[in-house]
Amino acid sequence: MNFYQILKSAHSGWRYIVFALLVIAVINALSGWLGKKTFTDGNRKLNVFTLISAHIQLLFGLGLYFVSPLTKIASSEPIGRYWKMEHISMMILAIVLITIGNSKSKKVTDAVAKHKAVAIFFGLALVIIVGAIFMMVKADPSRTFFGVS
Repeated sequence: MNFYQILKSAHSGWRYIVFALLVIAVINALSGWLGKKTFTDGNRKLNVFTLISAHIQLLFGLGLYFVSPLTKIASSEPIGRYWKMEHISMMILAIVLITIGNSKSKKVTDAVAKHKAVAIFFGLALVIIVGAIFMMVKADPSRTFFGVS
């Protein structure tokens, strides 16, 4: 197994962890925001684990970006444009939003405001990630939504 295959497997498998944590964090934050609940240490830990998992995914993705044959395809082709520009741009934006949401939740003191910051920024990141997945399926017909045909 070569470096590319290892990175591809890590990036492909880790996405489920990131996605699951992000969905749980968004639901949790929406519940806390709309239900005016206290912000617990468990909430903070979930947000931090989501943040860390997203940053680990970014590291796998950046490594993969430089060794993947998909990024060698011409940008004039939809599949090449997606992998070289759209995928990386959208995913970096999503991770930036997750980072901002976590940071904002640490800076405010009001529990509801903490939940609100996480719900908004993590929620926007989730929308971008799901959009990127749909764009991937459209650009690369050999791919399916999270491997589900």
